[in-house]
Amino acid sequence: MAKTLIIIPAFNEEGSIASVIADIREHAPGADILVVNDGSKDSTSTIARAEGVYVLDNPYNLGIGATMQAGYMFAERLGYDIAVQVDGDGQHKASEIGKLLVPLEKGEAHMVIGSRFLGTGDFKSTAARRVGITLFSKIVSFIIREKFTDTTSGFRASDRLVIEYFASHYPDDYPEVEALVLLHKKGFKMAEIGVEMSERTAGTSSITLIRSVYYMVKVLLAIFVDLIKKVD
Repeated sequence: MAKTLIIIPAFNEEGSIASVIADIREHAPGADILVVNDGSKDSTSTIARAEGVYVLDNPYNLGIGATMQAGYMFAERLGYDIAVQVDGDGQHKASEIGKLLVPLEKGEAHMVIGSRFLGTGDFKSTAARRVGITLFSKIVSFIIREKFTDTTSGFRASDRLVIEYFASHYPDDYPEVEALVLLHKKGFKMAEIGVEMSERTAGTSSITLIRSVYYMVKVLLAIFVDLIKKVD
């Protein structure tokens, strides 16, 4: 059986972190759980520790890139075969984790992305976010020469080779889209699976209209740079 680690990046998720952990324990009982607390100002870390899972605490808010890289470094050093990213806000259903693992177990992909737009759920996003998601998906699909529908999804599973690569190389700020371009340039195989997702169960999203525009511009520039530079 593959040694599996569920990585939960969390920033101010005290209202949902316990239920996220409980959901994973119910539907992925054989996996270990790591919460990477990204400098939360609430009780996220305290609650996670009380649940008896592994916890890493960033000294301050470093962003999703550094937070996930810390998780991959943990997975690499402790010898995990598979790492699954599950957000701490309750949007990702642990019952869907098994779908992500099938292509990895069959050797069909090194990373599998869970797409909310290929599933049967009723997940809805704002018009502005949907425009960004569509734009990035079309650009990545063109680069990779394979259709992807949800390149901003943080619900994804990686095998040992990707764990090792991400432990040393991972985008800093808004990594989900850029990471796919980097993996493609390194020759890794990727796949997308339809999954059901929910709205966040607690807290509020930090993504405002201004942040969305900033995000789109920065990711587009990062993709352009990745395409012209030599990837380690």
